Amino acid sequence: MGEFELIARYFKRPTTRAAVGPGDDCAVLAPRAGMQLAVSCDMLVEGRHFLSTVDAQRLGHKALAVNLSDLAACGAEPLAFTLALALPRVDPAWLAGFSSGLHALAERHGCELVGGDTTAGPLNVCITVFGEVPVGAALLRSGARPGDAVWVSHAAGGGLGDARLALEVFRGLVALSGDAFERVRRIMEMPEPRVALGMALRGVASAAIDVSDGLLGDLSHLLRRSGVGCRLHTEHVPRSADLAAQPQALQRLCTLAGGDDYELVFTAPEAAREQVLAAARDVGVAVTAIGRVEVEPGLRLVDAHGVALDNDWQSFDHFRT
Repeated sequence: MGEFELIARYFKRPTTRAAVGPGDDCAVLAPRAGMQLAVSCDMLVEGRHFLSTVDAQRLGHKALAVNLSDLAACGAEPLAFTLALALPRVDPAWLAGFSSGLHALAERHGCELVGGDTTAGPLNVCITVFGEVPVGAALLRSGARPGDAVWVSHAAGGGLGDARLALEVFRGLVALSGDAFERVRRIMEMPEPRVALGMALRGVASAAIDVSDGLLGDLSHLLRRSGVGCRLHTEHVPRSADLAAQPQALQRLCTLAGGDDYELVFTAPEAAREQVLAAARDVGVAVTAIGRVEVEPGLRLVDAHGVALDNDWQSFDHFRT
């Protein structure tokens, strides 16, 4: 199978929102009047971002989900995406699974595949996603103000850290029952981007970022861009029953520095508390307040009794890990 047959068979789809879709040197996008483009790019490399044993359908889902999560953090509505895919070989069964997972999530969010590239090489998936947001309404990292509450999104009955817990099982450092492992593995391999919540928080949240490399690291990025600090209550960070059954040290590692959560951490004025809860309720996502923005820069951690904790956790860094 050649390159163009591969594209036609697994990735070519009709477009309705793009002015020009696949087939030309460039796609042409036309945002609606009064809208701005929000653009983000993420790369997934085998052995670095995902295991070689991951199900192809789940990988297709995750490859797009991590990009949609960036749009969610900006409050943007998905519009289109491009796909650059390096393959060590042409495997029709793998391509069928990967493309089905990719297209299923894309269709659910109305996000069209409008172009890209394929090549031979080590397995590598790179997606650039385009969204639109009303002029001046994008959620940014720079808007947090002292007194704002710090919130994090999560599934009902769930929380942060399950993806890291699954990774610890893969590493052979933690043992879980079969059912528990499948639950946390699914969360690691098929994250749910909080696109609807991000859009609902426009005009409500003061700043936002998605949790990809770990709560402490990503929240710190937001605080630095805003020129503020935060007091974070570690035991307020939501977690699933599977993670809550683990030793406290492991719980804190997973919730605070685990990464691969793809939830939103955001700030909002205390006066907007009911608006935050209503926005989350309207889109069927849970949110929990976990801290408060302070004037003094830096991130200060306290336990359930208000006792200060040393911040010894390191979030994921591609060139330090």
